[in-house]
Amino acid sequence: MQFMLERDRAIIQMMLETIEKIFLFTSDLKDHIAFEKDVESFDATIMNFIVLGEAVGKLSAEFKEKQSHIDWRRIYAFRNVLAHDYFGIYPAEVWEIILKNLPKFKNDLEVFLK
Repeated sequence: MQFMLERDRAIIQMMLETIEKIFLFTSDLKDHIAFEKDVESFDATIMNFIVLGEAVGKLSAEFKEKQSHIDWRRIYAFRNVLAHDYFGIYPAEVWEIILKNLPKFKNDLEVFLK
């Protein structure tokens, strides 16, 4: 059990670093139009969302059950959409997730490290 806790903690730390990268890649962009036009930032952001979803898949089932207020399945499903339907990605939707969902998710993750 202790190993699982340490592993989950390491994964959460990596997830927080990934979220920070997403914020860094998008911090200078004013809206979803600029986000879509900045190919490097767009691609880097999408890749980091994929990494974030992969990390969710590596968290222990016990941890995710205890933190059931977070919709882990939805986060992983978003990863699948990004990885397998790249040309079906809507930049405006991704932009909304960055602005509205990611800050709260980051805060939820930070609580686990305290």
